[in-house]
Amino acid sequence: MSSGRRPYLVVMGVTGCGKTTIARRVADLLSLEFLDADSLHPQSNIDKMTAGTPLTDADRAPWLEAVRAAMRSRGSGCVVACSALRRWYRDVLRDVPEPVAFVHLDGDPATIRSRISSRSGHFMQPALLDSQLDLLEPLEPDEPGIVLDISHAPDEIARAAVEFARTCRTGERRGHTGDDQL
Repeated sequence: MSSGRRPYLVVMGVTGCGKTTIARRVADLLSLEFLDADSLHPQSNIDKMTAGTPLTDADRAPWLEAVRAAMRSRGSGCVVACSALRRWYRDVLRDVPEPVAFVHLDGDPATIRSRISSRSGHFMQPALLDSQLDLLEPLEPDEPGIVLDISHAPDEIARAAVEFARTCRTGERRGHTGDDQL
């Protein structure tokens, strides 16, 4: 972010949108540590998702606290892959020492379903996409962030996220990026 401080950048969105892929690339480009929020789920959450049972807010609360604690432990800045579907989830994640901005990866549900169906070894079941789409609360005007279309190549999306991270100011909100903006 333009303040010169090392940012916390949360790459967010529903399962299958490419959070981990994009967050890893962005972290590399910004020379920041990468944090995969999925690795912090308690086994009970993993068991529920593996069984195709959507998580409740009560299931997510301790997980979000663990993600926030992991962000804080990094000292100054990192790139986090985290669904951050609801406003209050993002509010928990924003409670860290440095500014937090969000990169919301957005796309057509059919494209996301196709991606989920083709991946292997992930505990998140394709059937859970609908519950995540139902929970998703778009970034609000007072939340610093940008919405990027997942139909673009991962390198293009990562470059757009990096440009946003380098130029945004705390509190800045940018709209959805279409073909003309990536």
